[in-house]
Amino acid sequence: MFRIGYRTAKTAVGTAVAIMIAQWFGLENFASAGILTILCIQDTKKKSLKAAWSRFLACILAMAFASVLFELIMYHPVVIGLLLLFFIPTTVMLKITQGIVTSSVIILHVYSAQNVTTDLILNELGIIAIGIGIALLANLYMPSVESKLIAYQEQVEENFHRIFTEIVRYLRTNEDRGWAGKEITEVEDLINEAKTLAFKDVENHFLRHENLYYLYFKMREKQFNILQRLLPLVTSISLKVEQSKMVADFMEELSEHIHPGNTALLYLKKLYDMRVKFEEMELPQTREEFEARAALYQFLKEMEDYLLIKSSFKGIRPNKENEMNTEEAN
Repeated sequence: MFRIGYRTAKTAVGTAVAIMIAQWFGLENFASAGILTILCIQDTKKKSLKAAWSRFLACILAMAFASVLFELIMYHPVVIGLLLLFFIPTTVMLKITQGIVTSSVIILHVYSAQNVTTDLILNELGIIAIGIGIALLANLYMPSVESKLIAYQEQVEENFHRIFTEIVRYLRTNEDRGWAGKEITEVEDLINEAKTLAFKDVENHFLRHENLYYLYFKMREKQFNILQRLLPLVTSISLKVEQSKMVADFMEELSEHIHPGNTALLYLKKLYDMRVKFEEMELPQTREEFEARAALYQFLKEMEDYLLIKSSFKGIRPNKENEMNTEEAN
């Protein structure tokens, strides 16, 4: 079964409405209004507005070029080619190249009329206004993506929990039990998809320049980079030492609080206290113990960066339903 998306539905309905309105007004070449609607309906409001503006300017410019060149030279296919030689570079210079296709239709309308009149200009302006106007009206509605972003958030945090669990298990046993590590690939894909969706949400709000969920997933991406560095560091520890259990207990507690509502500052304090205890313990007696403890110390330094990234994130406000307290999430 194929699925019809909201953009497809809007395009179909908008095109039909544009053609009907243009036909009702008795405009020549009324079907061209539908073409404009199809081209101006985009997947975000900002893209739609940009496309509409580019096509509007290009169409007005095309009418001016066509009126001057056809009337001054002649109505001949060679003149169309000559017109495009000047018209296309002009659209590139004005950064309205999106309107080249639609404006070419206007040029051909003028060519077919073989005469520039006030009625012709008004007719073309009517087609442009109806086609672009219907597209902009259709794009006023964009479905909310917040529920999808929350789902991505929960999936990312669940995978973080699984990664932490594997780290805890290895710290306690020093045994490789064949963990496939699929969560690593999943997290990377989830974060990339979530950032794309969050950025699209920004494009659907004219007065919003950033999306708080986008900032959230950027923060998780930075934390994920640290986790990727931690994994080989953990597996390099071949000797069980007392400090391994302490770090494992800390990581286990942290793994249960990878969600909104728990303070990163609290765990930074615990991490600091643990590092102080490390320094107060007896010096390592063997080379293997020294290497293990050095790796654990580096591990804690990475975890400090991990928590600092979260504690500095001050994004989503907690006073709305389903929003996250960004100052208290780990």
